[in-house]
Amino acid sequence: MARREKKARSKGSAGNNRKSGDDFLLNNRQKTGVLETDSGLQYLIVEEKQGPKPGLFDTVKIHQRALLLDGKILEDTYRQNQPDEVKIEELIEGLQEGLPMMSVGSRYKFWVPSELAWGRKGTGNKIPPNAVLSFDIRLVEIC
Repeated sequence: MARREKKARSKGSAGNNRKSGDDFLLNNRQKTGVLETDSGLQYLIVEEKQGPKPGLFDTVKIHQRALLLDGKILEDTYRQNQPDEVKIEELIEGLQEGLPMMSVGSRYKFWVPSELAWGRKGTGNKIPPNAVLSFDIRLVEIC
């Protein structure tokens, strides 16, 4: 019975996630300092530095805190004090768009709509379908 309940909940969660994500983004865009790109990526410049900006095909070191809208932490390199080294072109579409806006040393918050992240599929148990993701990212260096 528990399995059946879980399946029923997850079926409805895609629609609930879509609605709650859309509602969140609608309210968030009204907040002071929050900017939005044509694709729907929302961001807030927490700390702006002058310097080089990465391109789509660069590898970068970033500190990141990735969360679901309910506050569940997906990843937190700040806590581990160990930045991730990533190829921008291999990241979700929202971060492929967002990271090249940042100069080395800058810190931005991003709110990535589901269609610029993992969309309707999600990623199994970690990221549900239609989830809006929140990222707090500091660009440490371009490798």
